[in-house]
Amino acid sequence: MNEKLMKKEYEFSEAKRGPVIKDVGKTRITIYLDDEVIGAFRERAEKLGRGYQTLINGALRDAVSEAEPPVDAKTLRKILREELKKVG
Repeated sequence: MNEKLMKKEYEFSEAKRGPVIKDVGKTRITIYLDDEVIGAFRERAEKLGRGYQTLINGALRDAVSEAEPPVDAKTLRKILREELKKVG
């Protein structure tokens, strides 16, 4: 490192711990998962060259989207008709 650019002392009295840039749309949590589950995701992540936490997040996202199936055209038409009747 270029020593000419380094200061001899730095002021940290106003410093804060943690990442400089916060992740938007993500929340850090603590969760307990079975060792076998983590092991399986780590193996899969190694093969794919991705992070195991990213794969777990994707699996959870898929589970949530399956719980709420997308609205089909017939249901959408019914909802629109009902809402249009309310408006007049």
